[in-house]
Amino acid sequence: MAVKIRLRRMGAKKAPFYRVVVADSRSPRDGKFIEEIGYYNPITEPSVIKIDAEKAKKWLATGAQPSDTVKTLLKKTGIIE
Repeated sequence: MAVKIRLRRMGAKKAPFYRVVVADSRSPRDGKFIEEIGYYNPITEPSVIKIDAEKAKKWLATGAQPSDTVKTLLKKTGIIE
């Protein structure tokens, strides 16, 4: 099973709010997921990024691949180099 760390879109129209989730790569963007590890709110100034570093490192160590956007968020929070 290929596991991805990616964003799940929440919130109203024109007001997105994202949850950072670990999901099977075959499941749809807003579908079934394995675990929620944080959230990202790009609307606020400055953007709010809250990711559980311990859970993220555990999933990265077990082989989960972050999406491009999540990889950028992980770098901003200092979880990966």
